[in-house]
Parts: sequence; C-alpha cells; structure tokens
Amino acid sequence: MYGKIQITGKVELLTGMHIGGSTAIAAIGAVDAPIIKDIATNLPMIPGSSLKGKIRTLLAREYNEIVTEPENDHIRLARLFGTSKKGRIKRSRILFSDMVLSNAEDLRERGLQSLTEIKFENAISRTTAAANPRQIERAVRGSVFNLDLIYELEKEEEFLEDMETLGEGMKLLQYDYLGGHGSRGYGKVRFRHILAEVVVGDVPDPLMEKCNQILLDAIAEQE
Repeated sequence: MYGKIQITGKVELLTGMHIGGSTAIAAIGAVDAPIIKDIATNLPMIPGSSLKGKIRTLLAREYNEIVTEPENDHIRLARLFGTSKKGRIKRSRILFSDMVLSNAEDLRERGLQSLTEIKFENAISRTTAAANPRQIERAVRGSVFNLDLIYELEKEEEFLEDMETLGEGMKLLQYDYLGGHGSRGYGKVRFRHILAEVVVGDVPDPLMEKCNQILLDAIAEQE
C-alpha cells in the first residue's frame, strides 16, 4: 500500500516564543536577538525544521535507552524521521512545512500595534552585581500558525504505530517548549483542530478513523 496523508491543524502560542533569526546585518540600537520571519511578508514563522527537531528530540528522551546521536535512535524514530546511518539508511516518512503566522488580522483587531514584542532582560553578575541588559524579540502570545505535515504511508501494518509516535511527540511538546529560553517561560504551545486526510492513494476509512483518534487522544489533555 502507498499513500500520502496530510495532517493539518493549528499551533497556538500560549506564551511568547523566540526562534532566532539572523543578526548578521543589524543597525546600532537594533534588537539583540530578533526572531526569524518570513521574507515575503515579514510575519513571524516557525521553520519546519524547528518543529521536527524539537519533537524528535523529545521522543528520543523517551524511547532511547541511552543518550545517542540521531543515527542511532530507536527504530520507531528512525522509521518516522529517517536516519543516515550506514547500513540502516531510511528516508523520513514525515515532511514538515514551514509555518507562517496565520491570524495577523485577528491580533490587530485585538489592539496589537505590532505582531512581535520586545522583552527586556538583565543578566546579573554574581560577583560584581553588574547588569548586562539585552532585548529579545518574541512572537506574541495568541499567535496561531497553520500546521501542515505530509506522511508517506508505505506499510499499512506500521501506519498506526507511526501515528502513535507522532502523537506522543506532539503531546510531549505541549508539556515542554518550542524555540529558545523555555526555562524562563517562552515557547509554550498547544495543538488544535488536528485532522489527517488522504491526499494520494486509497486508504480504508476505518484505518483513517483510527489514525485521527490516535492524534486527537494524544493532544486531548490540553484541548
């Protein structure tokens, strides 16, 4: 059996999020740590690589018996995310798209003048008590990004287990953070309106119903 399953939904920010952008060209007085933005619209974005990497890292902590490099991940992770290990090469079954802010107009209607915020922080030296101020840009709380994943179904007998792995990763992320500075409250997210649909091939309806139930059950605790 071969097919492509599109998994869509929403990624909502419950706290401000910082995924760093380039500071290679910065004017004097510019923000110390800007976020990455879509070059076409200048809107905040979540790179697919950031979401994929974070979910895989969280799953590795759960499934791997020891800390290891990605090429030695548990078979469930290697099968879903791919591995380049010699003699064990597998291409990723799950494709993550970049996500650009989707509710800009809604945020503006709530009175926001800017779609990002600047958070001022100080690092205090323990020996001299000198302050080292810095400015960190964040995508604002309430920002919503459209989730768009493509799963390539190759083996029917592994499909639901792969969905359980993905669902577990999404659940773990809801109890962790996306981007940087999570220990200081940044990057708390939740998934909403998750739906898996067949876009290529012919996958039986009962199998898709089980797939959707697995994903919904995984994120239900924070719905």
